[in-house]
Amino acid sequence: MKHSSIHWLYGLLLICLPLQSSLAQGSLTTNTIGKGQEKGARSAGFTVSGYIKDATNGEGLIGVSVYVKETSTGAVTNSYGFFAVTLPAGTYNVVISYVGYEKQTKVVDLTAHDVRLDLELKQEGKQLQEVVVSTTREDDNVKNIEMSVNKIDVKTLKRIPALLGEVDVIRSIQLLPGVSTVGEGATGFNVRGGSIDQNLVLLDEAPVYNSSHLFGFFSVFNPDAVKDVKLIKGGIPSNYGGRIASILDVRLKEGNAKKPEVNGGIGLIFSRLSYERPLFKGKGSFIVAARRSYADILAQPFLNSDLKGAKFYFYDLTAKGNYHINDKNTVFLSGYLGRDVFGSDFGFNWGNTTLSARWNHVFSNRLFLNTTAYYSNYDYSLNTDLKQKTPNDYFKTDSRILDYSIKPDFSFFLGKNTITFGGQAIVHDFQPGTATAASAGSVRSFGIANKHALESALYIGNEQQTTPKLQLQYGLRYSLFQYKGPGEAYTFQTNVPLGTRREVVTTVDYKGSDVIKTYGNWEPRFAAKYDLTDNSSLKLSYNRLAQYIHLISNTTASTPLDIWTPSTNNIKPQIADQIAGGYFKNFGRSGNEFEASVEVYYKWLQNQIDYIDGASLILNKYLEGDLLSGKGRAYGAEFFVKRNTGVVNGWISYTLAKTERQVDGINNNNWYPTRYDKRHTLTSVLLFDPPNAKRWNFSATFTYASGTPGTFPTGRFVFDGHVEPIYEGRNNYRIPAYHRLDLAATLQGRKRPGKRKEDNWVFSVYNAYARKNAFSVYFQPNADNPQVTQAIRYSVFATIIPSVTYNFKF
Repeated sequence: MKHSSIHWLYGLLLICLPLQSSLAQGSLTTNTIGKGQEKGARSAGFTVSGYIKDATNGEGLIGVSVYVKETSTGAVTNSYGFFAVTLPAGTYNVVISYVGYEKQTKVVDLTAHDVRLDLELKQEGKQLQEVVVSTTREDDNVKNIEMSVNKIDVKTLKRIPALLGEVDVIRSIQLLPGVSTVGEGATGFNVRGGSIDQNLVLLDEAPVYNSSHLFGFFSVFNPDAVKDVKLIKGGIPSNYGGRIASILDVRLKEGNAKKPEVNGGIGLIFSRLSYERPLFKGKGSFIVAARRSYADILAQPFLNSDLKGAKFYFYDLTAKGNYHINDKNTVFLSGYLGRDVFGSDFGFNWGNTTLSARWNHVFSNRLFLNTTAYYSNYDYSLNTDLKQKTPNDYFKTDSRILDYSIKPDFSFFLGKNTITFGGQAIVHDFQPGTATAASAGSVRSFGIANKHALESALYIGNEQQTTPKLQLQYGLRYSLFQYKGPGEAYTFQTNVPLGTRREVVTTVDYKGSDVIKTYGNWEPRFAAKYDLTDNSSLKLSYNRLAQYIHLISNTTASTPLDIWTPSTNNIKPQIADQIAGGYFKNFGRSGNEFEASVEVYYKWLQNQIDYIDGASLILNKYLEGDLLSGKGRAYGAEFFVKRNTGVVNGWISYTLAKTERQVDGINNNNWYPTRYDKRHTLTSVLLFDPPNAKRWNFSATFTYASGTPGTFPTGRFVFDGHVEPIYEGRNNYRIPAYHRLDLAATLQGRKRPGKRKEDNWVFSVYNAYARKNAFSVYFQPNADNPQVTQAIRYSVFATIIPSVTYNFKF
């Protein structure tokens, strides 16, 4: 492409401005209408639109069903609680429903003008078990065109048994079909055969590059500040891009706009506290939430002299505020700051910082705009003198990746069509490594030069109700990536044996304004839903996605010190094509007591990175010479059954999957399983509310998964008393299967008349039958007989882990 991505963005704005003007000139106000306008409006239809919020705290509700009885059509609210439905002139009964909230029916007169309908829904006065599993509309899984999408609401999140009693977003989504991890203590998660860097993790639309605290045991998301969690595994709409496996979209609470509120909890590993309240006489609100672990403090009296002063803790601070300027304008500002420190004399240090600013603007009853600008910073370091015992002798490395972005996103509601269009520009600044070494007071600095890139995209999509039974969603995204100077670009040998290191042939210096390499990709998206009956449907989806940044890691499980790099003249962008189909059905009392689905998928992957044997990744200026590129494939079936209401509810899921790669120079050029390939994964979640024990509720989860692959020696060679292993094939064996049972019981505090305080105690048991699950298996000579090689099974948690947490709210 000869044009820069900025020109693409300008072009989008030029297109949008005249569209905005024409829409604004032809739009109708809510309460008044001129005679000339009325005639034109009648021929085009009228629009009912507005915001749906929670009556208790003023939070916008996501996914509320707005159903028009007379036409059997409707809409759902977007991520900000806004909806719009265009109808012919007439009078209609509009039903607003949301599981866990009182249903409302409004008579709307659209015979003369558009209508603005802003509503607040009250929570139903039912027992907890009838609202805990889902906070979406009752038939959402059947009627919504989305497929390969899973949601966990915060109420359910807080009921699931957790490690050390602490609610966690990332560990909870691993209970969903198609989601897995290589084991306990592994950062990130894997979706449908994708590596962890192929997931786009968003916190209020800002990317989070490392979503884990404490090497994967906890996530960076504070449950007291989280409003909505949505995982998209397939059928990804055109307004998302940049990753090829999944989108994890986490939205923060906006803060209680009705009254001050304090939430918190005290646990064995960390404590948390949040505060929210209204601002500007109810026109705004904010929330601030903080967590800090203290295992390092509690453990100090029990540490030996070598570990005295050891640091192993994390903290994070999450904040968000909003201001409702008027009926057409609302602004939001949210941010996250978190850090992990781990080690004694030798240690790690890593953390995320994000800042998002958003502006919602309603141009007319049919045109909605959200503009997001964000900043994201992920930095990580290694220090051999964490306690600063030897200031004259140390080694330290620092790396980071910085992102700056702006994204205007439009929604245009036109009859039976919801059209989305917009663009995005992202400036990437990669700082792969700066090292400082000191020896006897002599200090030397060296490292790898920074890398720069500009990623941009334009997209358009449409969701269309073509017939009463058929709904379509289609779109197109064009992404453009420019690898830019200043910096050096290398050309490597091409005539070397496969799987061996390539040496540099030429080096070219580029200035700051130079474009070293440009990539462009068309990314079509398509989804369809056909209603078989009132409570069953068939769905189909296809998407192509491009990913221009890569995580370089050849360890068993990725670590915070792994390197991020952009696509370059030697590293091509990753491409994935996925097709999926599914059958969805609700059944039971009222037709929606149970929901079930079966999905199958097949994914083709291009330009997958692998490594030569003995690849050097850390501070390697010529890293690209150690990389190999190949193709991948992933396919499987996902089965899911959930009970939504009743004394006993929950879900069970089973995934049958396979993911493989083929890279010339590895495994004799044959296909081999990836490190995160799992053939069978079974998970179940059980939530139990005894009818005669009003203060108690119970929960349990069970997980079973096939063992992940590993490269084991197939023989050995003994020379001069030394044993050397012989390897044949990549990932040629599997570690033992994984299974675990977790239990939890919650005791609600007594409610006192006239008191606002609510509290509870959570008692949980992780790994209830003390399964010694293998994280990895490695080999070493026997201590008594070095000529005998023994296999060592390494387990992260090999015992029962009980915990207790006290939670409060007032």
